[in-house]
Amino acid sequence: MYSEKVMDHFQNPRNVGELENPSGVGTVGNAKCGDIMRIYLDVDENQIIRDVKFKTFGCGAAVATSSMATELVKGKSIYEALQVTNKAVMDALDGLPPVKVHCSLLAEEAIHAALWDYAEKHQMEIPGLEKPVSDISEHEDEEDY
Repeated sequence: MYSEKVMDHFQNPRNVGELENPSGVGTVGNAKCGDIMRIYLDVDENQIIRDVKFKTFGCGAAVATSSMATELVKGKSIYEALQVTNKAVMDALDGLPPVKVHCSLLAEEAIHAALWDYAEKHQMEIPGLEKPVSDISEHEDEEDY
């Protein structure tokens, strides 16, 4: 059912918590399943993510995808972080059951929402970054569940 990596990130999540004075914060949810994910970014003057934290209310897969997503963006530039997709999160976790794929979408959108917040605070545009949704279930097909 769940890979060893998913279980490890669920039982021993990395980067849990909040950042004081974050450079960007992204919060997204999924009204259909009730998961809520918030990602905090600390971006330095060179636009490198020097720290990242998350708080997630949801199932084990939501916690695991949050944890892995933070690991994938930490130390990366904001442009590299934008390239972290839900597929990259799933691949890094050695896969997710089909009914839990939406958790990886939540992670991708939370990263994008935090980057959007960072860009707005710094009056800049990040090429390729689109305004995030606050509820990912608005853009999913029923068959995803």
